[in-house]
Amino acid sequence: MKFDDLDRKMRVYETLQDRIVPPEIYIVARIDGRNFTRLTKEVHKFEAPFDARFRDMMTETTKHLMDCGFKVLYGFTESDEISLLFDKSEIAFKRKTRKFNSILAGEASAKFSLLLDDLACFDCRISELPNEELVIDYFRWRNEDAFRNALNAHCYWLQRHQGKNASEAAEFLLKKSVVAKNEFLFQNSINFNDLPNWQKRGVGLHWESFEGKGLNKKTQEETTFTRRHIVVDLELPMKDDYSEFIRRFLE
Repeated sequence: MKFDDLDRKMRVYETLQDRIVPPEIYIVARIDGRNFTRLTKEVHKFEAPFDARFRDMMTETTKHLMDCGFKVLYGFTESDEISLLFDKSEIAFKRKTRKFNSILAGEASAKFSLLLDDLACFDCRISELPNEELVIDYFRWRNEDAFRNALNAHCYWLQRHQGKNASEAAEFLLKKSVVAKNEFLFQNSINFNDLPNWQKRGVGLHWESFEGKGLNKKTQEETTFTRRHIVVDLELPMKDDYSEFIRRFLE
C-alpha cells in the first residue's frame, strides 16, 4: 500500500471523534492537578493547609497558559486547579477540543514540573458555554468552591494538628455546618474572616495594557509604545460583586 493511501486510511482513526466547539460559543478550560495531594503533602510537604510557594507556582503556571498561543481573557486558580476563559473569537486549532485539552494539559504539566523541579501532571476538560450568564456562573462556582475548600481545609488541618487521624478529621467535617466550622476555628483562635483572601477566593489573572516611553534607535527620538502584561489579583470579590468583575471581561 502506498504511503498516501495508508495515511488516509489510518488518520481517520485519530480524527473520527474530533469535537469542534461551534462559533459564538464561549470556551472555558479547567486544568486540574493529578495526584497532587500526594505530591504536595507527602513528597514535597508544602505547608498545610495553604502554602504561598505553591500558590505562586500555580500562579506562574496560569500566566504561562495565558501566554502560550491562545487568546485567554481571564485566568483563575485555586488549590491545584486553573480555569481559563478564552476570547469568543478564538479559532486556534479550528476550536478542536482534543487540541485544547492535550496542549493545555501538556503546557501546564511542563511549566509546573520546571517550577517544582519534579514531575507533575495535569489533566484538562473543556466547558462549552452558550451565553455570558453561564460563563459568569462557571467562575462564581469556582470562586465559591475556593471558599468552601478553604473552610474545610483549615478545619481539617487544625484537627490533624490536634492529634486526630485523617479519618477522624474527615468525619468531623461531615457532621458540621458552615456556622459550626467557623465557630470551631474561632474557638481555636482562628477568625476565618481574617484569613488572606487568596485562600478563600482564589487568585485572578487578567491582561492590562500600559503605555511606556522609549528611544527610537534609528531616529534617536523619544517614542511611546503600548504593551500588555498580566495582572495578578489576590483580593478577588465574592458573590454578586464577583459576577460583575467577570462580566467586564465579556464586554
